[in-house]
Amino acid sequence: MNTRTHVVIPKALVNEIDVLVGKRGRSMFITNAAEKELLRLRQSAALKAAAGAWSKADHPELKNGVEAYVRGLRRESEVRFKKQQVG
Repeated sequence: MNTRTHVVIPKALVNEIDVLVGKRGRSMFITNAAEKELLRLRQSAALKAAAGAWSKADHPELKNGVEAYVRGLRRESEVRFKKQQVG
């Protein structure tokens, strides 16, 4: 359900929006922009709330770095794949 609202924005901004999407596309453009900004703000708040939740002590497998860990996983996969081909 849509709701009419009154929003005050600079005339230059309205003109620029109208040039890009037309007067009939203005509401959809502003709606999409607001939705994107809300998503960004929610994600930022979630990242701030989660700060400090992860510790190196909880993940000793990553002591040599993520790259080394992923390389090891890929190596293990290659070995399993080769064994399946032989067997």
